[in-house]
Amino acid sequence: MNTKPKFIKGLALSRAFYRQAVKPILESDFPGLRHSAALIGHGSEVLGLDSARSTDHNWGPRLQLFLSKPDHAKYQARIKARLGEKLPRRFLGHPVNFGEPDKLGVQVAEDSTQGPVNHRVEICIPKRFFQDALGVEHYGKIGVTDWLSFPQQELLCLTAGEVFYDGLCEVEKIRRKLAYYPHDVWLYLLACQWTRIAQEEAFVGRCGEAGDELGSRVTAARLVRDLMRLCFLFEKRYTPYTKWLGSAFARLQCSKKLSPVLHKVLSATSWKQRETLLAQAYGMVAGMHNRLRLGKPLSAKVSHFHDRPYRVIHAGRFAEQARAAIRDKVVRNIRTLAGSVDQFVDSTDALSRPGIFKKLKVWDD
Repeated sequence: MNTKPKFIKGLALSRAFYRQAVKPILESDFPGLRHSAALIGHGSEVLGLDSARSTDHNWGPRLQLFLSKPDHAKYQARIKARLGEKLPRRFLGHPVNFGEPDKLGVQVAEDSTQGPVNHRVEICIPKRFFQDALGVEHYGKIGVTDWLSFPQQELLCLTAGEVFYDGLCEVEKIRRKLAYYPHDVWLYLLACQWTRIAQEEAFVGRCGEAGDELGSRVTAARLVRDLMRLCFLFEKRYTPYTKWLGSAFARLQCSKKLSPVLHKVLSATSWKQRETLLAQAYGMVAGMHNRLRLGKPLSAKVSHFHDRPYRVIHAGRFAEQARAAIRDKVVRNIRTLAGSVDQFVDSTDALSRPGIFKKLKVWDD
């Protein structure tokens, strides 16, 4: 009877799976076949954030095997069948066989004793893989509105993980192109993120003054999330979706100093205490902005919101400075500051389906 295997990080498992199990079969049965192999796309293991809890679905020895378009047409079915015949039933203690997907496409690794192994070696064409993930017709012709329609989680999934072997010399080339936003698109997103803060920074105090403690707390939490997302932009890292936001934030350089303050904001028991702690966080984030040297350093001190006694950083100043640094004419001509799709949409369904998020572009009238 098989015992539960010791947990190993999924990326390390799949790397070893390719080198020790998949590659030898390719070399013996399809000698000289040019290919690339990687583990990218969706999955906590791609981000290096998987744990033993992750093994209950869509987790196990798996990878993408990339072939040229002609070779894919010629060999895809044969390779899939041969791997099913020759792959081991278990690899490093983990089942290589997966059950059939459920209605949501979820598969669970499970032992099998008969028939071919239902493996998860996904055999793909590089361009088609990336284009399908992003909903574009050609990954090499990505315009400004395309960049703004890509959810950061999707970009992160495609540029994280690892390419184990790139015999096609194509997969890493595409990943480098997607590694981060073009400079002026990045500046525009900075302006939009500061604008989100500007639109709500006074409401922690306004809700509190009105006796709406719950509203003040919710607003403070929203501002904490927006400050975290702003920090990802400062460090030019794609922001993951909610489940991994805090875990990924902990990896940022600024997290060691900023996280304790944000924790205190969320645990504050009065709106005035919340304002004081947010002022401290604003000062730290303003300093990060100034270190980008987009223009003359801006004051990092909080002050009253017009003639009202709410303490704010006046985030609009930082948005204006980032926007003024934009040189690309297409980006400069975007009149709205709604930003990229995940700056104005908060629906998992919309942000995880290319057929939807590709339609969510900010167009000017």
